[in-house]
Amino acid sequence: ILASKSPRRQYLLKQAGLSFSVIPSSIDETSIPISSPEIYVKVLSEAKAENVSAKYPEKWVIGADTIVLKDGAILGKPDSKAQARAMLKQLSGQTHQVLTGYAICCKSKNRKYSETVKTQVLFKSLTNREIEWYIHTKEPFDKAGAYAIQGLGTFLVKSINGSYTNVVGLPVCEVIEFLLKEGVIGFNVSNNMTAS
Repeated sequence: ILASKSPRRQYLLKQAGLSFSVIPSSIDETSIPISSPEIYVKVLSEAKAENVSAKYPEKWVIGADTIVLKDGAILGKPDSKAQARAMLKQLSGQTHQVLTGYAICCKSKNRKYSETVKTQVLFKSLTNREIEWYIHTKEPFDKAGAYAIQGLGTFLVKSINGSYTNVVGLPVCEVIEFLLKEGVIGFNVSNNMTAS
């Protein structure tokens, strides 16, 4: 079960060949105290996974949370054009970090694993015209840091150091590695991954 309604996370898991249900968690994210960003995203992903796992104890549940970090400050989803503009100007020509905490658990098996994955992202220097065009596409809204690397925002990114899928919203390599190690999924002869 993916404990997230994020279409980007769903897309990534489908691309990896996994079959899963989508059951978003019902936790109040504002109730999680903000500690260090690395710990915060991990604790939040654990809370999401455990919230859904309590209702489906026999199932393996994946929770995740992604934030954009610039100079120690968390850049959330912009609420307005002015906020999106300010974020994009702040990221222009600079390196920032994308942190995704992910948690995988199965209550009946008493198994839980969580980790935070960090990716460095370098933006090109953006002109005001590029920023205004991008804001006009409406893509920056509903995206942490006001951009989507997998969408039109791909033109903003000069280079990345680390996991690309982490920037999209889920470090697929690490998630699949854990599920394979636990025997939750395996490979069959038709080269598809299957639930064991």
